[in-house]
Amino acid sequence: MKDRISGAASASFSAEASTRVEERDCVDSATFAREVATRSTPLVLRGQVGHWASVAAGRSGDQAIARYLIGLGDAGRPLDVLVGGPEFGGRFFYRGDNLEGFNFHREKAPLKLLLGELLRLAAVPERERHILYANAATANEHLPGWAAANPLDLPLGGAAPRLWIGNGSQTATHYDGSTNLACVVAGRRRFTLFPPGQVGNLYIGPLDRTLAGPPSSMVDPLAPDFDAYPRYAEALRHALVADLGPGDALFIPAIWWHHVQAFGTLNVLCNYWWAFDASVSPFHAMVHAMMAVRDRPAAEKEGWRAWFEHYVFGDDAPAAGDHLPEAARGVLGPASAERTERIRAYLMKSLQRR
Repeated sequence: MKDRISGAASASFSAEASTRVEERDCVDSATFAREVATRSTPLVLRGQVGHWASVAAGRSGDQAIARYLIGLGDAGRPLDVLVGGPEFGGRFFYRGDNLEGFNFHREKAPLKLLLGELLRLAAVPERERHILYANAATANEHLPGWAAANPLDLPLGGAAPRLWIGNGSQTATHYDGSTNLACVVAGRRRFTLFPPGQVGNLYIGPLDRTLAGPPSSMVDPLAPDFDAYPRYAEALRHALVADLGPGDALFIPAIWWHHVQAFGTLNVLCNYWWAFDASVSPFHAMVHAMMAVRDRPAAEKEGWRAWFEHYVFGDDAPAAGDHLPEAARGVLGPASAERTERIRAYLMKSLQRR
Protein backbone atom coordinates (compact mmCIF):
# COMPACT_ATOMS: atom_id res chain seq x y z
CA MET A 1 0.00 0.00 0.00
CA LYS A 2 1.22 3.50 -0.75
CA ASP A 3 2.22 5.90 2.01
CA ARG A 4 -1.23 7.43 1.97
CA ILE A 5 -4.81 6.37 2.56
CA SER A 6 -6.38 4.78 -0.50
CA GLY A 7 -9.33 2.65 -1.44
CA ALA A 8 -11.96 4.41 0.71
CA ALA A 9 -15.02 3.67 -1.36
CA SER A 10 -17.59 5.45 0.74
CA ALA A 11 -18.27 9.18 0.79
CA SER A 12 -19.88 8.55 4.20
CA PHE A 13 -16.49 8.41 5.85
CA SER A 14 -13.42 10.45 5.05
CA ALA A 15 -10.52 10.13 7.46
CA GLU A 16 -9.55 13.71 6.67
CA ALA A 17 -13.01 15.00 7.62
CA SER A 18 -13.73 12.57 10.43
CA THR A 19 -13.67 13.21 14.15
CA ARG A 20 -10.12 13.17 15.41
CA VAL A 21 -8.97 11.57 18.62
CA GLU A 22 -8.31 14.19 21.29
CA GLU A 23 -4.64 15.19 21.51
CA ARG A 24 -2.24 16.64 24.03
CA ASP A 25 1.50 16.94 24.43
CA CYS A 26 3.50 14.33 26.32
CA VAL A 27 2.75 13.95 30.02
CA ASP A 28 4.71 13.00 33.12
CA SER A 29 4.06 9.95 35.25
CA ALA A 30 1.78 11.65 37.78
CA THR A 31 -0.32 13.31 35.09
CA PHE A 32 -0.63 10.04 33.20
CA ALA A 33 -1.91 8.23 36.30
CA ARG A 34 -4.32 11.02 37.17
CA GLU A 35 -5.63 12.18 33.78
CA VAL A 36 -4.89 9.50 31.17
CA ALA A 37 -4.94 5.99 32.65
CA THR A 38 -8.46 6.48 34.01
CA ARG A 39 -9.95 7.78 30.73
CA SER A 40 -12.82 6.02 29.00
CA THR A 41 -11.92 7.47 25.57
CA PRO A 42 -8.71 7.36 23.49
CA LEU A 43 -6.05 10.06 23.66
CA VAL A 44 -3.07 10.90 21.43
CA LEU A 45 0.09 11.87 23.31
CA ARG A 46 2.23 13.76 20.83
CA GLY A 47 5.95 13.18 21.27
CA GLN A 48 5.49 10.95 24.33
CA VAL A 49 8.39 8.70 23.32
CA GLY A 50 10.22 11.20 21.14
CA HIS A 51 13.26 10.86 23.41
CA TRP A 52 13.75 7.18 22.59
CA ALA A 53 16.95 6.25 20.77
CA SER A 54 14.89 3.90 18.58
CA VAL A 55 12.73 6.81 17.42
CA ALA A 56 15.82 8.79 16.42
CA ALA A 57 16.99 5.79 14.40
CA GLY A 58 13.55 5.39 12.84
CA ARG A 59 13.55 8.98 11.64
CA SER A 60 16.81 8.28 9.79
CA GLY A 61 15.29 5.62 7.54
CA ASP A 62 14.95 1.87 7.08
CA GLN A 63 18.63 1.03 7.14
CA ALA A 64 19.17 3.02 10.34
CA ILE A 65 16.33 1.44 12.30
CA ALA A 66 17.34 -2.03 11.11
CA ARG A 67 20.93 -1.47 12.27
CA TYR A 68 19.67 -0.08 15.57
CA LEU A 69 17.44 -3.08 16.31
CA ILE A 70 20.15 -5.58 15.46
CA GLY A 71 22.57 -3.64 17.64
CA LEU A 72 20.37 -4.13 20.69
CA GLY A 73 21.27 -7.80 20.71
CA ASP A 74 19.16 -10.57 19.21
CA ALA A 75 18.20 -13.06 21.92
CA GLY A 76 18.02 -15.73 19.24
CA ARG A 77 14.38 -16.62 19.77
CA PRO A 78 12.53 -16.64 16.41
CA LEU A 79 9.66 -14.23 15.97
CA ASP A 80 6.20 -15.25 14.82
CA VAL A 81 5.78 -13.65 11.40
CA LEU A 82 2.59 -13.32 9.35
CA VAL A 83 3.32 -13.57 5.61
CA GLY A 84 0.94 -12.49 2.87
CA GLY A 85 1.33 -12.48 -0.91
CA PRO A 86 1.22 -9.30 -2.98
CA GLU A 87 -2.30 -10.10 -4.17
CA PHE A 88 -3.99 -9.53 -0.80
CA GLY A 89 -3.29 -5.80 -0.65
CA GLY A 90 -1.78 -5.85 2.83
CA ARG A 91 -5.04 -6.78 4.58
CA PHE A 92 -4.59 -9.78 6.85
CA PHE A 93 -7.97 -11.51 6.74
CA TYR A 94 -9.99 -14.65 6.11
CA ARG A 95 -10.01 -16.53 2.80
CA GLY A 96 -13.05 -17.81 0.92
CA ASP A 97 -16.80 -17.27 1.24
CA ASN A 98 -16.99 -19.79 4.09
CA LEU A 99 -14.00 -18.28 5.91
CA GLU A 100 -12.34 -21.67 5.65
CA GLY A 101 -8.83 -20.31 5.99
CA PHE A 102 -6.69 -17.18 6.01
CA ASN A 103 -5.09 -15.16 3.21
CA PHE A 104 -1.72 -15.39 4.95
CA HIS A 105 0.45 -18.01 6.61
CA ARG A 106 2.71 -18.02 9.65
CA GLU A 107 6.44 -18.57 9.78
CA LYS A 108 9.19 -18.40 12.39
CA ALA A 109 12.15 -16.13 11.68
CA PRO A 110 14.99 -14.62 13.69
CA LEU A 111 15.03 -10.83 13.87
CA LYS A 112 18.07 -10.38 11.63
CA LEU A 113 16.50 -12.48 8.87
CA LEU A 114 13.19 -10.60 9.13
CA LEU A 115 14.87 -7.19 8.92
CA GLY A 116 17.03 -8.28 5.99
CA GLU A 117 13.97 -9.48 4.10
CA LEU A 118 12.09 -6.23 4.81
CA LEU A 119 15.02 -4.22 3.47
CA ARG A 120 15.12 -6.41 0.36
CA LEU A 121 11.38 -6.04 -0.20
CA ALA A 122 11.65 -2.26 0.03
CA ALA A 123 13.20 -2.29 -3.44
CA VAL A 124 10.50 -4.57 -4.88
CA PRO A 125 7.63 -2.86 -6.76
CA GLU A 126 4.61 -2.54 -4.52
CA ARG A 127 2.39 -4.71 -6.71
CA GLU A 128 4.92 -7.55 -6.38
CA ARG A 129 5.81 -7.07 -2.70
CA HIS A 130 5.04 -9.64 -0.02
CA ILE A 131 3.78 -8.31 3.31
CA LEU A 132 5.59 -9.41 6.48
CA TYR A 133 4.42 -8.66 10.01
CA ALA A 134 5.94 -9.79 13.30
CA ASN A 135 3.27 -9.01 15.88
CA ALA A 136 3.32 -8.71 19.66
CA ALA A 137 6.92 -9.90 20.08
CA THR A 138 7.85 -9.47 23.74
CA ALA A 139 10.91 -7.21 23.71
CA ASN A 140 12.52 -8.86 26.74
CA GLU A 141 12.50 -12.23 24.98
CA HIS A 142 13.69 -11.05 21.57
CA LEU A 143 15.62 -7.80 22.11
CA PRO A 144 17.02 -7.86 25.65
CA GLY A 145 18.49 -4.36 25.32
CA TRP A 146 15.23 -2.68 24.31
CA ALA A 147 13.78 -1.66 27.68
CA ALA A 148 16.98 -0.09 29.01
CA ALA A 149 17.63 1.82 25.79
CA ASN A 150 14.00 2.96 25.40
CA PRO A 151 12.65 3.64 28.90
CA LEU A 152 9.04 4.61 29.50
CA ASP A 153 8.54 6.24 32.89
CA LEU A 154 4.77 5.79 33.11
CA PRO A 155 2.65 3.76 35.57
CA LEU A 156 1.67 0.83 33.34
CA GLY A 157 1.33 -1.84 36.00
CA GLY A 158 4.52 -3.63 35.03
CA ALA A 159 3.38 -4.15 31.42
CA ALA A 160 6.09 -5.55 29.16
CA PRO A 161 7.00 -3.75 25.92
CA ARG A 162 5.95 -5.63 22.77
CA LEU A 163 7.25 -4.97 19.27
CA TRP A 164 5.35 -4.97 15.97
CA ILE A 165 7.67 -4.95 12.95
CA GLY A 166 6.69 -5.13 9.29
CA ASN A 167 5.96 -3.25 6.08
CA GLY A 168 2.73 -1.71 4.78
CA SER A 169 -0.24 -3.60 6.21
CA GLN A 170 -3.62 -3.26 7.80
CA THR A 171 -4.91 -5.10 10.85
CA ALA A 172 -8.64 -5.82 10.87
CA THR A 173 -10.83 -3.95 13.34
CA HIS A 174 -10.52 -5.75 16.68
CA TYR A 175 -10.60 -5.04 20.40
CA ASP A 176 -8.10 -5.61 23.21
CA GLY A 177 -9.26 -6.87 26.57
CA SER A 178 -6.58 -4.75 28.24
CA THR A 179 -5.83 -1.05 28.23
CA ASN A 180 -3.23 -0.26 25.57
CA LEU A 181 -0.53 2.35 25.00
CA ALA A 182 0.73 2.13 21.40
CA CYS A 183 3.98 4.00 20.63
CA VAL A 184 5.16 4.57 17.06
CA VAL A 185 8.90 4.07 16.57
CA ALA A 186 9.39 4.09 12.78
CA GLY A 187 7.00 4.86 9.93
CA ARG A 188 3.44 6.11 10.31
CA ARG A 189 0.29 4.51 11.66
CA ARG A 190 -3.37 5.36 11.31
CA PHE A 191 -5.84 4.08 13.91
CA THR A 192 -9.59 4.14 13.25
CA LEU A 193 -11.39 3.53 16.54
CA PHE A 194 -14.95 2.67 17.53
CA PRO A 195 -16.51 2.76 21.03
CA PRO A 196 -17.36 -0.59 22.67
CA GLY A 197 -21.07 0.07 22.20
CA GLN A 198 -20.70 -0.21 18.42
CA VAL A 199 -20.12 -3.98 18.57
CA GLY A 200 -23.53 -4.66 16.98
CA ASN A 201 -22.74 -2.41 14.01
CA LEU A 202 -19.29 -3.82 13.23
CA TYR A 203 -20.41 -7.29 12.07
CA ILE A 204 -17.99 -9.35 14.14
CA GLY A 205 -16.48 -12.49 12.63
CA PRO A 206 -16.16 -15.93 14.24
CA LEU A 207 -15.52 -15.82 17.97
CA ASP A 208 -13.68 -19.13 18.17
CA ARG A 209 -11.62 -19.01 14.95
CA THR A 210 -9.88 -15.68 14.82
CA LEU A 211 -7.12 -14.06 12.79
CA ALA A 212 -4.69 -13.52 15.67
CA GLY A 213 -6.33 -13.52 19.09
CA PRO A 214 -9.50 -11.46 19.60
CA PRO A 215 -12.39 -11.56 17.10
CA SER A 216 -12.43 -9.00 14.29
CA SER A 217 -14.94 -7.02 12.26
CA MET A 218 -15.80 -8.45 8.85
CA VAL A 219 -15.96 -4.98 7.29
CA ASP A 220 -13.03 -3.53 5.37
CA PRO A 221 -12.93 0.12 6.55
CA LEU A 222 -11.04 1.16 3.41
CA ALA A 223 -13.75 -0.25 1.12
CA PRO A 224 -16.91 -0.90 3.19
CA ASP A 225 -19.68 -2.93 1.54
CA PHE A 226 -22.82 -1.23 2.82
CA ASP A 227 -25.09 -3.67 1.00
CA ALA A 228 -23.66 -6.57 2.99
CA TYR A 229 -23.09 -4.57 6.19
CA PRO A 230 -25.67 -1.74 6.30
CA ARG A 231 -25.34 -1.03 10.03
CA TYR A 232 -21.69 -0.18 9.54
CA ALA A 233 -22.79 3.29 8.41
CA GLU A 234 -23.96 3.92 11.98
CA ALA A 235 -20.62 2.70 13.36
CA LEU A 236 -18.84 5.24 11.17
CA ARG A 237 -20.84 8.05 12.78
CA HIS A 238 -19.00 7.21 16.02
CA ALA A 239 -15.56 6.56 14.53
CA LEU A 240 -12.45 8.40 15.69
CA VAL A 241 -9.19 8.65 13.73
CA ALA A 242 -5.63 9.14 14.96
CA ASP A 243 -2.62 9.63 12.70
CA LEU A 244 0.67 8.95 14.44
CA GLY A 245 4.29 9.52 13.48
CA PRO A 246 7.56 8.53 15.14
CA GLY A 247 7.56 9.44 18.83
CA ASP A 248 3.76 9.69 19.16
CA ALA A 249 1.70 7.44 21.43
CA LEU A 250 -1.99 6.51 21.54
CA PHE A 251 -3.84 5.55 24.71
CA ILE A 252 -6.64 3.06 23.93
CA PRO A 253 -9.04 2.07 26.73
CA ALA A 254 -9.91 -1.62 27.01
CA ILE A 255 -12.62 -2.95 24.66
CA TRP A 256 -12.35 -0.07 22.18
CA TRP A 257 -12.40 -1.44 18.63
CA HIS A 258 -9.53 -0.31 16.39
CA HIS A 259 -8.39 -0.82 12.82
CA VAL A 260 -4.65 -0.20 12.28
CA GLN A 261 -2.83 0.79 9.11
CA ALA A 262 0.96 0.68 8.97
CA PHE A 263 2.70 2.66 6.23
CA GLY A 264 6.16 2.45 4.73
CA THR A 265 8.62 -0.33 4.02
CA LEU A 266 9.88 -0.83 7.58
CA ASN A 267 7.39 0.11 10.25
CA VAL A 268 7.98 -0.42 13.98
CA LEU A 269 5.57 0.02 16.87
CA CYS A 270 6.02 -0.73 20.57
CA ASN A 271 2.96 -1.24 22.73
CA TYR A 272 2.10 -1.98 26.35
CA TRP A 273 -1.00 -3.87 27.52
CA TRP A 274 -2.02 -3.75 31.14
CA ALA A 275 -5.19 -5.12 32.68
CA PHE A 276 -7.25 -5.13 35.84
CA ASP A 277 -6.55 -8.85 36.13
CA ALA A 278 -4.85 -10.48 33.16
CA SER A 279 -5.62 -13.99 34.47
CA VAL A 280 -9.37 -13.73 33.80
CA SER A 281 -11.32 -12.80 30.67
CA PRO A 282 -14.80 -11.21 30.46
CA PHE A 283 -14.90 -12.46 26.87
CA HIS A 284 -14.74 -16.10 27.99
CA ALA A 285 -17.44 -15.41 30.55
CA MET A 286 -19.64 -14.02 27.78
CA VAL A 287 -19.07 -17.08 25.58
CA HIS A 288 -20.04 -19.33 28.48
CA ALA A 289 -23.18 -17.23 29.01
CA MET A 290 -24.09 -17.86 25.36
CA MET A 291 -24.12 -21.58 26.12
CA ALA A 292 -25.78 -21.34 29.52
CA VAL A 293 -28.24 -18.43 29.15
CA ARG A 294 -28.86 -17.12 25.64
CA ASP A 295 -31.09 -19.92 24.32
CA ARG A 296 -33.30 -20.40 27.37
CA PRO A 297 -37.00 -19.41 27.35
CA ALA A 298 -37.65 -15.68 27.51
CA ALA A 299 -39.03 -15.76 31.05
CA GLU A 300 -35.97 -17.63 32.32
CA LYS A 301 -33.66 -15.17 30.57
CA GLU A 302 -35.38 -12.30 32.31
CA GLY A 303 -34.85 -14.04 35.61
CA TRP A 304 -31.16 -14.53 34.89
CA ARG A 305 -30.90 -10.93 33.76
CA ALA A 306 -31.90 -9.97 37.31
CA TRP A 307 -29.18 -12.26 38.69
CA PHE A 308 -26.54 -10.70 36.43
CA GLU A 309 -27.64 -7.23 37.44
CA HIS A 310 -27.55 -8.14 41.14
CA TYR A 311 -24.22 -9.98 41.15
CA VAL A 312 -22.29 -8.47 38.21
CA PHE A 313 -23.49 -5.23 36.63
CA GLY A 314 -25.37 -3.42 39.37
CA ASP A 315 -23.74 -0.57 41.27
CA ASP A 316 -24.24 -2.56 44.47
CA ALA A 317 -22.96 -5.85 43.04
CA PRO A 318 -19.72 -5.84 45.08
CA ALA A 319 -21.88 -5.79 48.23
CA ALA A 320 -24.20 -8.62 47.16
CA GLY A 321 -22.80 -10.96 49.82
CA ASP A 322 -22.43 -8.48 52.65
CA HIS A 323 -25.36 -9.97 54.55
CA LEU A 324 -23.38 -13.19 55.00
CA PRO A 325 -20.70 -13.85 57.63
CA GLU A 326 -17.35 -12.99 56.11
CA ALA A 327 -16.11 -16.57 56.42
CA ALA A 328 -19.16 -17.84 54.48
CA ARG A 329 -19.03 -15.48 51.49
CA GLY A 330 -16.87 -17.75 49.34
CA VAL A 331 -16.97 -16.59 45.71
CA LEU A 332 -18.95 -13.52 46.79
CA GLY A 333 -15.96 -12.10 48.64
CA PRO A 334 -14.00 -9.04 47.49
CA ALA A 335 -11.64 -9.33 44.53
CA SER A 336 -8.36 -11.02 45.42
CA ALA A 337 -6.00 -13.65 44.09
CA GLU A 338 -7.51 -16.11 46.55
CA ARG A 339 -11.04 -15.44 45.32
CA THR A 340 -9.92 -15.79 41.70
CA GLU A 341 -8.48 -19.24 42.40
CA ARG A 342 -11.58 -20.24 44.34
CA ILE A 343 -13.85 -19.23 41.45
CA ARG A 344 -11.56 -20.93 38.94
CA ALA A 345 -11.68 -24.21 40.88
CA TYR A 346 -15.46 -23.97 41.22
CA LEU A 347 -15.91 -23.37 37.47
CA MET A 348 -13.49 -26.11 36.45
CA LYS A 349 -15.43 -28.58 38.54
CA SER A 350 -18.82 -27.39 37.26
CA LEU A 351 -17.72 -27.42 33.58
CA GLN A 352 -16.55 -31.03 33.62
CA ARG A 353 -18.72 -33.21 31.44
CA ARG A 354 -21.21 -35.24 33.44
